[in-house]
Amino acid sequence: MDHSEYPDAYIRAILRETKTIAMVGASTNWTRPSFFAMKYLQAKGYRVIPVNPAAAGQDLLGETVRATLKDVPEKIDMVDVFRASEHVGPIADDAIAVGAKCLWLQLGVVNADAARKAEAAGLKVVMNRCPKIEFGRLSGELSWGGINSGVISAKRARVSRGV
Repeated sequence: MDHSEYPDAYIRAILRETKTIAMVGASTNWTRPSFFAMKYLQAKGYRVIPVNPAAAGQDLLGETVRATLKDVPEKIDMVDVFRASEHVGPIADDAIAVGAKCLWLQLGVVNADAARKAEAAGLKVVMNRCPKIEFGRLSGELSWGGINSGVISAKRARVSRGV
C-alpha cells in the first residue's frame, strides 16, 4: 500500500471496525497529545487501554495502564503508537503477536519496515496520521470550527441522473 495518502474509505473502515484501542506511549500528563487523543476517543465510544511501562499500574482516564501490549487482557483491534519511528519495530511485532487488526502510527511516526511486516501479517497500517483528527475530519466535526475537511461542503453535489 502507498502510505503517502489514504483513501477516506480505508480510514473510515478502520474507525468503524475498531472497538478497542491499545495506545502505546499514552501519557498520564494531561498536557501531552496522547492524553487528549485518549480522552477524545473514549468520548467517541472507543475503549482505549493505555500502554506505557513507566506508568504501568496507574489509572489513566479510568483505565489501568499496562506495561506492554502483551499485558492487555482484552482483544485489541487497533494499536495506536505515540512513540518515535525507530521504536516501532518491536511494537509492530507485539501487535502481530496479540492479534491486533490495525497498526496506526501517529503524526510524525513513519516506519516502512514495520509497516511491511504488519501488512504481511494481515494488519491494516496507517502512518503519520492521528485517529482523533481523522475521526473529527470524517465525521464533519472539524468543519464546525471552520476547518475545511473536504467532507462537508456548502456547494451542491452534482447528481447524475443517468442521462
